[in-house]
Amino acid sequence: MSNEPHEPAFPDGPPTWPVADEDVRAALEAAYADGSWGRYRGPNCERLIGALAEYHRVEHVTLCCSGTIAVELALRGLKIGADDEVLLAGYDFPGNFRAIEAVGARPALVDIDPATWCFDVERLEAAIASETRAVIVSHLHGGLVPMRRLMEIAAGRGIAVVEDACQAPGAMIDGRRAGTWGDAGVLSFGGSKLLTAGRGGAVLTRSAEVHQRIKVFAERGNDAFALSELQAAVLLPQLAKLDARNATRRERVSRLLTLLSDVAELSPVRFAAPPDEPAFYKVAWRIAASTGHEAMHAARERFVAAVQREGVAVDAGFRGFATRSEQRCRHATTLEHSERAAAATVVLHHPVLLDDATAMERVARAMRIASGAIRT
Repeated sequence: MSNEPHEPAFPDGPPTWPVADEDVRAALEAAYADGSWGRYRGPNCERLIGALAEYHRVEHVTLCCSGTIAVELALRGLKIGADDEVLLAGYDFPGNFRAIEAVGARPALVDIDPATWCFDVERLEAAIASETRAVIVSHLHGGLVPMRRLMEIAAGRGIAVVEDACQAPGAMIDGRRAGTWGDAGVLSFGGSKLLTAGRGGAVLTRSAEVHQRIKVFAERGNDAFALSELQAAVLLPQLAKLDARNATRRERVSRLLTLLSDVAELSPVRFAAPPDEPAFYKVAWRIAASTGHEAMHAARERFVAAVQREGVAVDAGFRGFATRSEQRCRHATTLEHSERAAAATVVLHHPVLLDDATAMERVARAMRIASGAIRT
């Protein structure tokens, strides 16, 4: 790591999110002008439901207040409850574990594919027990779950599938959008997400029965988990631009990986190849450090601190669930890859992928400088 004084790659810090967007401004002004911003029910949510259904080619869309609640609603729509077991990757978003507990079910952990950081489909069948009723699979950090294979196994064993596309809106897998393979799919519109309304989520499904169960659970005189009219208004112009922005992000990630290909300390996620199309909410690497989780943690902390000093938005990945007690969950497989991912993953936040043409060169220079901290 160079100790010579130099100008940070991003002297003003990382790009902010959401980006300035005149179409979003116009949507806000229109919602004010027509009064829909303050209504329980108005035109914007209905338009968003229609747009999401058309974009994903599904029959039913339920809007809700967050991606985490969307996962819970999907489980309830699939009739998952007390005494049921739900399989989940040992490295995943913590809200998915809590959503399983929220419906009264018990998580069972399955290891990740060490190349993609996603649920290891080849371990699915052996992980299924007599109590297993569902599986939650997440497309994470640019990695994609091979959904065709997973659905074949799940259908053969009568296991329902919740497909978490919160990090991958617009991604394509075998010609279908992420979130449309599962019996239910979920999206998030949280403040950092590729489609953002500050908060919010959606459940996608082709099943009228699943959709109706969600509606019955959520309707309590009014919608207990509603997305607002104002949130829906700002999501509509973003959805129209999602494919173009995702294409730009893919091009930028490809450029960045090329620039960092000779940095031995950083090993990237294996991203999907054409015709599949990943989406990049986070871009992930596993740091190469001394064996042992304490050494990996320490090396990661040094790297993250060094690259953040360059003004680049890099953070540690998820903590994962591998250390959680058997009182809370069943370890359905060994979890060595999940443990390593929890100890060694670093993630680059997406806003810089839409920055100017020199941004990837500056990010690469910052990460190259910071990589010296891994060896210290």
